[in-house]
Amino acid sequence: MAEFLQALTDPNVPFLRYALIAGMLASVAFGMVGSYVVARRISYIAGAIAHSVLGGIGAGLYLQQAKGLHWCHPMGGAVIAALASALIIGLVSLYARQREDTVIGAIWATGMAVGLLLLAKTPGYVDPMSYLFGNILLISPTDLWLVLGLDVLVVVLAVFFYNKFLAVCFDQEFARMRGVRVELYYLLLLALTALTVVLLVSVVGIVLVIALLTLPAAVAGHLSRRLWQMMVLGVVLCMTFIVTGLAGSYVYDLPSGPVIIMVAAVVYLAALVGRRVWARAIG
Repeated sequence: MAEFLQALTDPNVPFLRYALIAGMLASVAFGMVGSYVVARRISYIAGAIAHSVLGGIGAGLYLQQAKGLHWCHPMGGAVIAALASALIIGLVSLYARQREDTVIGAIWATGMAVGLLLLAKTPGYVDPMSYLFGNILLISPTDLWLVLGLDVLVVVLAVFFYNKFLAVCFDQEFARMRGVRVELYYLLLLALTALTVVLLVSVVGIVLVIALLTLPAAVAGHLSRRLWQMMVLGVVLCMTFIVTGLAGSYVYDLPSGPVIIMVAAVVYLAALVGRRVWARAIG
């Protein structure tokens, strides 16, 4: 850890500070929206949205490098793809007669396929592994501002519509009887999840995104009784996982994304086992 702290103050390695700042900023959204995802049990939907993001990233890179549209940014394409996927899945689950799992699987696979094809046709070598498994150390100052903007938007929406989302997550029928437009807020919750997924992709990548979105909130759920408590604790835990994972990956020269996820997984398993042992002890 001392080596990691020393590196943070080294002016020759600014990428490490950018990674830490991005992780801290994004943790706020992860903990808050992750609590909604876990409470509403829509992790599988978040997984489909995450994998469809590769299509948007591929489109952004292709238009930027092959067509000369330099204003196109991969993260902008990721936002569009994530929101479109969230809207399609939400509308299908609410109104269409198609099986929801079939549509989720189709979006999951199609997004990945489109993204890989576009990356293959993008001039120059584009390593898909950095998007699939993440590399928080590649975050630039421009990416940092984008992360900050998305983070502020997610947090404002999550706080402003807290009571509506709470009703949608725990008792839709009661909320509908009280006049809450459940369908609208369900779609908004999916859109919020989509934006958070885009934030996560820059930290741990597409494949590992669900773990960091759900594990901190799941651990917090074992230690809290109310949703807002779960959110606060989820934010703190997510920050802890990212800092510990970054430090471990730097010291032992390992990929940052997988190390962050392993830290989160170990803590989750410990919380799960600890809860069962405690339940038996007092039972």
